Amino acid sequence: MSMTQQAGPAVGTPPAPGPREKDGRTARRPLALRLLARPEVGVFLGAVAVLIFFLVAAPTLRQGSSMATVLYQSSTIGIMALPVALLMIGGEFDLSAGVAVITSALTASMLSFQLTVNVWTGVLVALLLSLAIGWFNGWMVIRTGLPSFLVTLGTFLILQGVNLAVTKLVTGNVATDDISDMDGFDQARKVFASSFDVGGVQVKITVVWWLVFAALATWVLLRTKYGNWIFAVGGNKESARAVGVPVTFTKITLFMTVGFGAWFVGMHNLFSFNTVQSGEGVGQELIYIAAAVIGGCLLTGGAGSAIGPVFGAFMFGMVNQGIVFAGWNPDWFKAFLGVMLLGAVLINLWVQRTATRR
Repeated sequence: MSMTQQAGPAVGTPPAPGPREKDGRTARRPLALRLLARPEVGVFLGAVAVLIFFLVAAPTLRQGSSMATVLYQSSTIGIMALPVALLMIGGEFDLSAGVAVITSALTASMLSFQLTVNVWTGVLVALLLSLAIGWFNGWMVIRTGLPSFLVTLGTFLILQGVNLAVTKLVTGNVATDDISDMDGFDQARKVFASSFDVGGVQVKITVVWWLVFAALATWVLLRTKYGNWIFAVGGNKESARAVGVPVTFTKITLFMTVGFGAWFVGMHNLFSFNTVQSGEGVGQELIYIAAAVIGGCLLTGGAGSAIGPVFGAFMFGMVNQGIVFAGWNPDWFKAFLGVMLLGAVLINLWVQRTATRR
């Protein structure tokens, strides 16, 4: 009998997998490079370096009370730097932020004093006015298509003139009247300008508000649809509009957020010093913008975070107070400011190129 053998498929050992080819798109960068590409990491390292420098140069700064002063100085800048940073991520600027703080404080003070009403009435009216100023800036930018730089520069000049002229007209002076003996003042002071004890050191309530606002802004940016809208309109508003992002709503509300920040800081100034100088606030807008830029917000919009400006504001507070504690000429603060700003811009440029490199 003949047997027929049926040939089956040959079974062999599969070839050993060779090394995968990597190109510029799939190759992972080293962890250190990826971390340094995060703007928050760069400004954090910068803040640590500034802190160590002044701890060595100014031994007085090592005291708890001195550090509390630094944190207070940082918080008054940081509270405003946060909404300014969100606006910059959205692709816009607000040069009226500094004088808007004083406008808010003047409104609350003069309205309460001249009408002899509870100071909370003035506080609420000032909030409405601050939000209205933010809405006007945003509406003008959207309606006219003009750069926000020009629109808010006009608002800056208007508010600066109105602050001085109206204060002189109403009070006959360049400062408002003392409202410390009016109804509601003590309650408002607890909210906006009180202090609390931590290990025998008095810490201002603004430090707590600063951190709370930073946490809230971070959550909004990273965990909400509105945060995605902010990045989208800052990156390319036309593309964002094409995919259904409400560009007009997003940009106007960002300007109104700056108005809210101006109101809060203005109330702090009012209830800390009981009176307001109408000529103050000029130049502060540059400090807020610089803190946001140092914190990693790109000038072109579409990139940034809320944590970075926190460290940026801390660097400002540290330099401002560190120079005083070191006994140096305070004029050096502007020089430090220029160096930090220029360095931040160069770092941001490097980050942007690194992020887009293939």
